[in-house]
Amino acid sequence: MRRTLFLSIALALQVGTHVAAATPSRTASEAIAPQPLDSALNALSRQTGLQFVYNAQVAGNPRTPAVQAGLSADAALTRLLAGTGLRFRYLNATTVTIEADAVSEPVSSLPAALPDGATAASAAPMAAVAEGIGAQNLDTVQVTGSYSRSLEQAVDLKRTNIGFSDSIVATDVADFPEQNLAEALQRVPGVTIERSKGLGTKVNVRGLPSEYTLVSINDLATASGSGGRDVEFDMFASEILQQVTVQKSPTAADEEGGIAGSVKISTARPFDYKERKLVLSAEGAHNSISEEVDPRFAFLAADTWGDWGGLVSFSTAKRTNRTDATSGINFRPMSRFLGASGTRGTQAAAVLARDAGVNVANRNDTGETNLIVFQDKVGDRVYLNEQDKWGATASLQYKPSSTFSLTFDAMLGGYDATEDEYDAAAYSASSRSTLDTIHAYDATTLAEYGMVVLRDVSYTATQHEMLSKERINKTDYSQYSVALDWKGDDWSIDAMAGYSGAEKTSDVSNLKHVAYAPSRTRWTGRSGETIPSAASNGFDMYNSPDKYLFEAYETTLEKVKDDKYAAQVNLSRQLELAFLPALRRVSVGARYTDKSKQRQYGELKITGPKAGDSSWVNKRTLADSPLQWISDIVPGGRYTIKDLDWQQVSNAYARDAFRYDGFHTPFDPGQYYQVDEKVTSLYAMTDFAFDIGTVPVTANAGVRYVDTAVTSFGFHPIQKPDGSTGYTDTPVSRDGSYNDLLPSFNMTAELAHGLLLRAAASKTMMRPALTDIAYKRTASWSSFRFTDGNPDLKPTYAKQWEAGLEKYFDNGALLATSYFRKNIDGVVINAFTGVVPDVAVYNANGTLNGIYDFDVYQPVNAKGAYQVDGVELVAQLPLGMFHPLLEGFGVNANYTLLDSSLAGESSLGIRTPMPGLSEKTWNLTAYYENRRFDARVSYNHKDEYVESIGYDMYPIWRDAYGQLDVSIGYRITDNIKVSLKGINLTNEITSGYTMDPSFPTMYEASGRRISLGLRADF
Repeated sequence: MRRTLFLSIALALQVGTHVAAATPSRTASEAIAPQPLDSALNALSRQTGLQFVYNAQVAGNPRTPAVQAGLSADAALTRLLAGTGLRFRYLNATTVTIEADAVSEPVSSLPAALPDGATAASAAPMAAVAEGIGAQNLDTVQVTGSYSRSLEQAVDLKRTNIGFSDSIVATDVADFPEQNLAEALQRVPGVTIERSKGLGTKVNVRGLPSEYTLVSINDLATASGSGGRDVEFDMFASEILQQVTVQKSPTAADEEGGIAGSVKISTARPFDYKERKLVLSAEGAHNSISEEVDPRFAFLAADTWGDWGGLVSFSTAKRTNRTDATSGINFRPMSRFLGASGTRGTQAAAVLARDAGVNVANRNDTGETNLIVFQDKVGDRVYLNEQDKWGATASLQYKPSSTFSLTFDAMLGGYDATEDEYDAAAYSASSRSTLDTIHAYDATTLAEYGMVVLRDVSYTATQHEMLSKERINKTDYSQYSVALDWKGDDWSIDAMAGYSGAEKTSDVSNLKHVAYAPSRTRWTGRSGETIPSAASNGFDMYNSPDKYLFEAYETTLEKVKDDKYAAQVNLSRQLELAFLPALRRVSVGARYTDKSKQRQYGELKITGPKAGDSSWVNKRTLADSPLQWISDIVPGGRYTIKDLDWQQVSNAYARDAFRYDGFHTPFDPGQYYQVDEKVTSLYAMTDFAFDIGTVPVTANAGVRYVDTAVTSFGFHPIQKPDGSTGYTDTPVSRDGSYNDLLPSFNMTAELAHGLLLRAAASKTMMRPALTDIAYKRTASWSSFRFTDGNPDLKPTYAKQWEAGLEKYFDNGALLATSYFRKNIDGVVINAFTGVVPDVAVYNANGTLNGIYDFDVYQPVNAKGAYQVDGVELVAQLPLGMFHPLLEGFGVNANYTLLDSSLAGESSLGIRTPMPGLSEKTWNLTAYYENRRFDARVSYNHKDEYVESIGYDMYPIWRDAYGQLDVSIGYRITDNIKVSLKGINLTNEITSGYTMDPSFPTMYEASGRRISLGLRADF
C-alpha cells in the first residue's frame, strides 16, 4: 500500500534550564490500537499532551502494537516502540524525541525536573538543538485516503474498543455504490437491511427487527417521522458520514435502548482534517426499468485558523425508480365462503365435495375451515417512486490544544417522496362471490398441517379493481448539539447538549373503480394470474374500462411530530493506586432526555363532485375519465413482469379532478396520540488493566441506572343518548413509569502478539413502541369490547453474553470469530387485561339497548423468554501478505449464523422463526487498488425469513436475496477521480411465498442502477 507522508522534522528545540520542580503524571487514558507509528504517536499526544519529534528518515514509520488504557506515558511509549528498534528520550518536561536504539550521545544539558521514570541517561538532548525554536508536533502527518487504508482504520477502531463492535469510515462509504445511509451500513458484519422497491429502508443488527436497534448521530438519539421509534434511514444521505460504529456489547456509559445493538454515527468536524479540505462530487445514475437519469451533487468544505475551525457540507439527490410487481397472492381461509349465509356457503361446500372430494362436517367450525385455503388476491402493480432529498451539516470547533475542544454541530435535511402506484387486481375473496369450479387442488404439499390448497379456481363474482394510488411524503429533519471535551493529566470531562426533531406529512389517495364478474385465478410459476372464466359474463379485465364503476376516491392524511432534547455529562479520573494498581480509571456520568411524539391521522371518501354528494357511485365509469396507457403514464414502457399494458387514470388528473374546492381530510380524534417520555440515567464504571502471567488484560465493569416516566394522551370514544358516537372533548391522559439497573462487563486479553480474546456480558433493554404506549381507545359497541394503549408497558429486556477470538496482523489484516447469546423477555403481545363495568349502550334510535360490562384488551409484556444464539465470522485480508504479485488485492468478508427458540405466533400451531429473523447473512467484497486505479466487487446476501403471519395463521416468507454491487474508479490526477458504479448488476428479483415455495406471493423487479461520477478533493 502506497502512502504519501508529509513529516515535519524538528531541527531545533529549546531546552529550558528552568523547569517547574514538579511535573504531573501523564497517562494514556484510552487504549491505542495497532497502527503506523505516526498515527500511534498522534493518539498518545492527544491523550497525554506530550509532543513528539523525530527524523523520519531515521525512524521510518513502523507498525506499532496495541497499548491498553491506563498506562503511564513512559509505559505506553515502551510498549509502542517494542520491537521497532527505536527508543524515546525526554528533551524537556513536555517534549520527547524518538530515535534509533543504537544512538548514544553525551549529555550536554538536562531539564531541571523530569517526569516520573525519566533518568539523566534517557534525557540526553539532540545534537542539533538550537535555542528559540519550539518542538514540532506530529499532527502535521497526513495520509492520502484509500479503501485499504479505510479498512485498516476500521480494524484499529475495532481493536481499540473494549467491547464487541465494527466500524466503517468515510472512505469506505464514498467508494461504494449506495443510495442512502441504510445501504452504506449493510457492509458491517452482522448488519442486514430491509429493502422496499429496490431501496434500503431499515437496518437489522444480528437479524433482530429494526426497532431493536438504537440509532444516534453525534451521540444524540435520532428523531424520525415514523409513528414508532424506528429510524427512517432512507431520509439520510451517506455523504453526512465520517464514521459509523455498530456497538454490539454496551458499556455502562452507552445510552440504553438497543437490544440488538447501537448504531453510532459521527459527522465530520473541521479538526478531523490536517489542512484545508474541499470536496466536490457530481453523479448521474440510470435505472434500467424507468430509463431515467438522476443527478446527485455534494460538497464539503473545511478549514482551521489557529484555535478555530469550520466545516460545512451539502448534498442533494434525485431518485426516479420504477418497480413492477405482482403481490397480494396470500392464503385466505375458506371460512370466508363456507361461513357465509345462503347459497354462498352451501355452494362453496358443494363445490368442495364435487371437485376436491373435501366434505366439510361443520361450515361454522373455523378449526376445520381454516385448513382449506384459496388465493386472496392477485394484483399486477406498477410503482413509480420519485425522491428529492437534501442534507446539510455544519460544524464550528474551538480547539486551543490537543486536550480541549468545544464543538457546535448542526444537521438539516429534507426528504420529499412521491410514489405513484397503478394496480390491475382481482380480489377472489369478494363478498359477492363463492366457488364455481375447482380446476386443481393440492392435498399433499402441506399435508403435515392437514391443509388443502385450492391451486386453480373459477369464482362466481370476483371483484376486479383498477386502482390509481398516490403517496406524497414530506419530511423535515433538524439536529443541533454542542459538545465539550477536556482531558487533563488525571481528569477528563466530556459533555453534550442537543436537540433532534422531525416532522412528517403523509398525504395518500386511492381512486378506486371496480367490476364484478366471473373469473379464474390460479398460481403460476412465479406469482399468480387472473383470466376470464369459462362461465358466462366473463370479460377481459385489462381492456374493459366501461365495465368498471366508480366506487370512491379515498384520501388519508397523517402528520407526525417528533422532538427530543438531551443533555449528558461524563467525568473520568485516572488512578495510580499503590494498594490496587490494576484499577486505572473510574468514570461516572448522567444523561437526561425529554422526548415527545405526536401523531394525527384522518381519512375521507369522496363519492361525488362536492361534499356529501354520492352521485358518482356505481354510475360513473372508468371510461368517463381520460385514460392513458401505463407505458405512457410512467417512464420505461410496458409492464415488464407479464409484458402487459393497460389503461388507467393518472394520479395527476385524479388529484385535480376529484378533489373539489374546499376539500380537506379531517383528522380523526380516535387516531390521535401524544406520548411524552422523560428519562434520567446515571452510571458508574471502572477500567482495569493488569497482567495474568505474561498476558495483558483490560476490563471494564459498570452499572447504569435508568428512570423513565411516561405520560400518554389519547381520545376515548363515547356513545351519546341519541345513539350517535363521538369522542371525549379533550384527550385522556395516563402516566406510567419504570426504573432499571443495567450492569455490563467487557474484557480483552492479548493471549499472544496480535491474538485477542474478547468477552462481554450485559443486561440491555428496548423501550416499547410508542403506538403501544399511546393511551387511545377504540370501541366495538356490538362486541362490548375496548382496545386501549398501555402506558404501563415495561421494556423488553435481554440478558446477553459473547466471547470471541480476534487475530490482528501487522499489515492491517484481521481474522475474528465470536459466539453470542441473547435471552429476551418481556416481548409485547395483545391480551385481555380487565373489565369496564356498567357501560350504557344505545340503539341507533336513541333507546337504551342495555348496560354491559366491556372487556379491555391492551398490549402487555408476555411472560417467559426466548433465546437467540449466533456466530459471527470476519476476515479482512490484504492478499499481498501471501505473495508480492498480489499486492493491491484484498478480500473483506463476514458471515453471521443465527438461531432463535421463538416460534412465530401462528394460531394453527405452525412453528416458524421469529418474524424478520434471517438464519444466515453474509457479505463479501473483493478489491484491487493502486495509486491511480481501484475496483471493488461486493455481494450481500440475506437468507430467507418470515416477513409476517397472514391472518395470524399462515407464515409468509421472503425469499433469500443476494445483490451484486460494483465500483470502479480512476484517479485522473491526485485530486480528481472518476468512478463508475453499479447497484444490483445482476438484476435480482425480490420474491416470497406462503409456507411453501410452490405458493408464491410476490415477484418484484426494481432493475439495476448504473452511475457515473466525478469527485474532486483539494
